[in-house]
Amino acid sequence: MSEANIKVRIPTQLRSLSAGQGEVTLKGSTVAEVLKELDSNFTGFSERLFDETGQLRRFVNIFLNDEDVRFLSGLDTPVEPGQTLSIVPAVAGG
Repeated sequence: MSEANIKVRIPTQLRSLSAGQGEVTLKGSTVAEVLKELDSNFTGFSERLFDETGQLRRFVNIFLNDEDVRFLSGLDTPVEPGQTLSIVPAVAGG
């Protein structure tokens, strides 16, 4: 599978890591590859998104378009050109 250009939406809480950008375009063929590219370009994302075992932190949700990747194939979910990944931290409240 070839690498696709994927838009990644960065939440306000993490924009200090992306030089203030709310959206970046990255390459990858899976969600994991795109997130790895995100950390390669903007150091610090891995620590915020993944725990010490390399699993997505429980309070971090990743959506491919409008679908939570946990209900697809997780980080192995394939991505296609024109799709959008959104990083959505869970927010406490009530």
